[in-house]
Amino acid sequence: MPETSPLDDADLDLVAALQVAPRAPLSALADVLGSSASTVGRRLARLADERLLRVIGQVEWPMLAEGNPLHIWVATVPGQARQVAGRLAELPEIPFVATTTGHADVYCSLHATRRAGARELLMTRIPSVPGVRSAHTELVLRASTKSDSWRLRRLGEDQSRALREVADPLEEPAGPAEPAATATVADFSAEELGAVELLRHDGRASAAEVARALGISRSTAYRLTQSLLRRGLVRPRVEIEPALLGYALEVVVELHAAPGAIQQVADALARHPSARYVSIVAGTSSVIHHGVFRDEEGLAAFLTHDLAALPGITACEVSVMLDVLRRYWIGREDGRLVAAG
Repeated sequence: MPETSPLDDADLDLVAALQVAPRAPLSALADVLGSSASTVGRRLARLADERLLRVIGQVEWPMLAEGNPLHIWVATVPGQARQVAGRLAELPEIPFVATTTGHADVYCSLHATRRAGARELLMTRIPSVPGVRSAHTELVLRASTKSDSWRLRRLGEDQSRALREVADPLEEPAGPAEPAATATVADFSAEELGAVELLRHDGRASAAEVARALGISRSTAYRLTQSLLRRGLVRPRVEIEPALLGYALEVVVELHAAPGAIQQVADALARHPSARYVSIVAGTSSVIHHGVFRDEEGLAAFLTHDLAALPGITACEVSVMLDVLRRYWIGREDGRLVAAG
């Protein structure tokens, strides 16, 4: 990561606004930020051109694959961590890869389209990567929060309220039986899947752009897009490295909890301001907290104060990210977005 962030205060305000309303019109963003639509548009274009920021669509898991993701910690031959991480980042089934400190040298997540593909990756392809000594895997059972919920806390409540009013409406599922939680790729038309793929790479794609790309009418494209967004099947979010926003320390914390406390621990951590991704898992740990902190003191306060206040936690292990090579299938290099998978 660069020593100093290339983002100024106005850039950070724009990021914070987009996190609340990723698809908000430039005019609405400008009103909230006290600027003009043309200025906001130029600033957003510059951040995109410099590969610092992209608004993408976070797609619900059942629309990407048969099963849930897996967390994987990889131990490598001494001196081979960066090379192993690079090889793993080339696999299309691996959305996230980072070198780490802690009990493993590389941390990654795996989300294969087919369960058989996940088994083959775990049993053959990953262990056969040169430099891999061993791998430990934990299956995600349920996510309490994902990256689209994390916020850079810079805006006032009035600004946030105004942005929420222009944000796309979202029908939160009432329970696990709701369509957003149970639908699979087979349940959607080719046009819907085409819109999903377009929004996945460009979360601000307009109905006109969807219509042109899919060869359908603008009204049909609008209905498709709004349906996907309203049901939460695609959740637009800002993709930018946390370190550029002042959060230089990124960690994965494996938490061991008593069975009766697992859900409460996960829910409490999901509300923590550091939380980017909190999941309940099947493995040696119970809950995994992927969080970001401004510095070591912030992490120390989290471990000694915030975690200590949660009943039911019996132990934890911390892996600190050294270098993130890939995040949500998008490559990284010195904090800049390289390519989408």
